[in-house]
Amino acid sequence: MSEEKANKPANYGAGNIQVLEGLEAVRKRPAMYIGDVGVKGLHHLIWEVVDNSIDEALAGHCDTIHVTVNTDNSITVEDNGRGIPTDWHEKEQKSALEVVLTVLHAGGKFDKDTYKVSGGLHGVGVSCVNALSTDLKATVYRDGVITEQEFKIGVPQYPAKQVGTTDKRGTMIHFKPDASIFTHTEFKYETIANRLREMAFLNAGIRIFLKDLREIEEDGNARSDEFFSEGGLVEFVQYLDNTREKIIEEPIYIEGEFNSVPVQVAMNYNTSYSENVVSYVNTINTYEGGTHVTGFRRALTRTLKSYADKSGMLDKLKIDVSGDDFREGLTAVISVKVAEPQFEGQTKTKLGNSDVVGAVDSAVSDTLQSWLEEHPKEAKIIVGKVILAAQARHAARKAREMVQRKNVLGGGGLPGKLADCANSDPSICELYLVEGDSAGGSAKQGRDRDFQAILPLKGKILNVEKAHEHKIYDNDEIKNILTALGVKFGTVNDDKELDLSNLRYHKIIIMTDADIDGSHIRTLILTLFFRYMRSLIENGYVYIALPPLYLLKRGKDERYCWTEEERQQLTKEMAKDGKEDSVGIQRYKGLGEMNPEQLWTTTMDPSVRTIKQVTIDSAAEADHLFSMLMGDEVAPRREFIEKNAKYAKIDT
Repeated sequence: MSEEKANKPANYGAGNIQVLEGLEAVRKRPAMYIGDVGVKGLHHLIWEVVDNSIDEALAGHCDTIHVTVNTDNSITVEDNGRGIPTDWHEKEQKSALEVVLTVLHAGGKFDKDTYKVSGGLHGVGVSCVNALSTDLKATVYRDGVITEQEFKIGVPQYPAKQVGTTDKRGTMIHFKPDASIFTHTEFKYETIANRLREMAFLNAGIRIFLKDLREIEEDGNARSDEFFSEGGLVEFVQYLDNTREKIIEEPIYIEGEFNSVPVQVAMNYNTSYSENVVSYVNTINTYEGGTHVTGFRRALTRTLKSYADKSGMLDKLKIDVSGDDFREGLTAVISVKVAEPQFEGQTKTKLGNSDVVGAVDSAVSDTLQSWLEEHPKEAKIIVGKVILAAQARHAARKAREMVQRKNVLGGGGLPGKLADCANSDPSICELYLVEGDSAGGSAKQGRDRDFQAILPLKGKILNVEKAHEHKIYDNDEIKNILTALGVKFGTVNDDKELDLSNLRYHKIIIMTDADIDGSHIRTLILTLFFRYMRSLIENGYVYIALPPLYLLKRGKDERYCWTEEERQQLTKEMAKDGKEDSVGIQRYKGLGEMNPEQLWTTTMDPSVRTIKQVTIDSAAEADHLFSMLMGDEVAPRREFIEKNAKYAKIDT
């Protein structure tokens, strides 16, 4: 008897069929509804509630939204919209408020007369939040009456009831995520702020307030931000490009409606070598793109190519110009409103509506053609940038082919400094990118040779943010990384897409010193991955090792600390008779100071180590961050360091 048959129940009948009622299905399979149960899914709960407020704003009934992170990591979202209806729902035999909060696929967004367009998770949003929260309280200010209802894991604690009168209007939702569902329950201020900033740009005129009661500033007030944009997408592009050198002064703004699809696009060109196109449908970030991005790229390439041909600027160019060349140094934000959007996947990452291609194409080509004719000076600058991009791409293709040809002719030889692992299963294998030969030596001795490979990196790799693509293939350390990983770039039609079919490791762990130089090297590597190998991050293959900062000793008692706060706490615990000077403190300045056993015990042993997976919450914000940290503009970088560095002191 096979093992598979042995594990089957003896009697398989109707009694084995499980029927999940109402919100029970959400709790049973939460990832189906919110993507995952990690940090991303946790924050998705906020987006679902805020999306309902934004829907009210899109319908013209709301202009102010307050989001508060409370001291217990619960969330309060309040708007000044019309308020969720609270009257009796005849079909469901309960209040409309309870229907909205407990029934999947229920809400005003399914009624075209209520919301022409809407965001959220196909109408399951706020009920999903309710199902995945230990406590949720809804307070509605509507028609002069205050109505309340409370829930626990989606179950009503009492029917909706009137608790007072008011001259306010709107809805307030207060919820606390269920710690038994989520692997993380601590909200990140920066993640919330980045998303709310996007929402303000995408919905000009809406004022969004964020407050975090967990963090009290020096002035005694809670950490807070206010997000408001009068210029909308134009201001969004200016924000994304404020760390880059522009080649045309003002963004090109495109607005129109085709096939009943409102289209907004703002775009500008800068001196960088990367493309940054971010797209939204009904204010939802479609980070995998879709038909609206296809329409934009098609129109951009065709219209610019046509203008360049007519101007004669391409006559002397001996190589073909591709679509990529028209997008080098481009920053663009695309926003479309679609009445019935079709998405690939439950969490809206890629738009599939075929009619949107033509709508965006028409809007962009018509406006861009007129703009080019009315701005001949700027048009010439853009075409000049395109020609330089084509020449650089041609050089990059040759360099790329040279590197990949050498690998093939050389029998696919791996870098000499790579200490490979014995296992050949990529799903098991790990590659440590280690700063310096000294730390690399310790890592090679301390590792588990079966599944852990070590590649020491000598010095700092090339800053790809400031270099043409072909330069990266001349950098020995980058070539070693590419060869060790087993990845290559497509060469058909100069496709830059990374081929992961021969990827040799599904965990790529960046391990650098816990000092300024180590942070810089880590950021250089992450910039390389983000700009040229983003699919490694998107597939969840990239991690950061967290070596300890301190070793505390008192007699035979030795303990490691990863943060300054942890060191202070442990020092008090270990102190003899309250005398903290009885505790010896060793500060690790570099990985090379650890012997192989210490490095394994603290940083490489999977059973005890801490590694952080690198994810992209917002491609727009990530692009802005990398260009700011690794670009030429000093002022924004200085401001960022002063605001975010806990222990840094900058002399003026």
